[in-house]
Amino acid sequence: MSASPAVRPSYAVVLRVPHARRTFAAALTGRLSYGIVPLSLMLAVTRSSGSYTVAGTVMALFGATTVFLSPARAALIDRHGPRRALVPMTAAYLAVLVLLTLVLARPAGAPAPVLGVLAATAGACVPPLGPTMRAVWGRLTPDRALLQRAYSLDGVAEELLFVTGPLLVGVLVGFAPPAAGIVVGAVLMAVGTAGFLSSPALRAVGPGKATVRRGGGGLRGLGRPVVAIAGVGLALGVVDLLVVAFAERHGHGTGGASAAWVLAALSAGSAVGGLLNGAVTWRASAGVRLPLLTAGLGLTLCGAGLAPGLGTLAVAVAAAGFFVSPAITTAYLIADEIAAPEARVRAGAWVNTAVNAGSTAGTAVAGALAGSLPVAVCFALTGAVVLMTAAAVARRARRGTSDLVPLA
Repeated sequence: MSASPAVRPSYAVVLRVPHARRTFAAALTGRLSYGIVPLSLMLAVTRSSGSYTVAGTVMALFGATTVFLSPARAALIDRHGPRRALVPMTAAYLAVLVLLTLVLARPAGAPAPVLGVLAATAGACVPPLGPTMRAVWGRLTPDRALLQRAYSLDGVAEELLFVTGPLLVGVLVGFAPPAAGIVVGAVLMAVGTAGFLSSPALRAVGPGKATVRRGGGGLRGLGRPVVAIAGVGLALGVVDLLVVAFAERHGHGTGGASAAWVLAALSAGSAVGGLLNGAVTWRASAGVRLPLLTAGLGLTLCGAGLAPGLGTLAVAVAAAGFFVSPAITTAYLIADEIAAPEARVRAGAWVNTAVNAGSTAGTAVAGALAGSLPVAVCFALTGAVVLMTAAAVARRARRGTSDLVPLA
């Protein structure tokens, strides 16, 4: 279903592809759960246990199994097809969320080990709607220019979901217990997945054929985008904490309220960059663009530390965000290009895992750095690491070697 040569690729053309709007809307409904469940779970565990330590441990377990088991869940989609794999996966996820809600509703609270086991199990079962939707985009829009716009639209929409989700939780907890957010997230996942699986577009995405094999399990060459996006994720994790530290050290109280709108500028910059990136017809290949976009992020982060005040920092952070969504979208394009047909969902999941794992590591690193170094130095070090990552990826590209990491 490629776009006609006489039709200029655009976001409107993407949404006019048969079944695209219905499938995309259903997937976004389910993916909104990703922005609602984690915060609701954290608030509910904190209220139930009365301990930030317990809440932090439970969320770490939930996050770890969600992120690091994502490629394994995606492999099930590739092997068995979305309809056969997503149904039991979603059913298990919803069942565990219901159990968590019931346990957290007990007046006496719940034992921390029980909460930890349930949270880890829920994370292990999270349906990979994002990678699966991107694989569907690859089938719906085989024209590369149109696929670039589809991925850009998908990426910006996902970013908005992660902003909207916490806002909805904030409204919800104003008149209901935090556990209600878990229920809302479960309902959204159930409705979204059901609509997604009922779409005719899913007929084109069947089980992978065991007879089709490539070196590296159909994922050879994925190391380059994975490493680049891990660097982008690292930067995002660091920036979140550094913005708070910057606000505190410039006399803005605890930094939370002041930092919020600076981080909103990061998201806004990313959204604008993503939409512009998708609207441009690039002459350079995705492999050439990825290290350049990563380097752009590194350079702007180096400059962000020189900001004299919070307003200037917001501008600098927005400029950094301008490179984030384009870099992630470009990495997804490369993953789709190099993946064997039977490994498309897994390829996208590896990119997704890289950015989330990098963000988690970045938050941990930022805590250590911000406690002992000036914020400006922390920004410069982060930018330098991202620049070195971009240089390593570009060097491998020039050598014609894309296997920084063999993924199977």
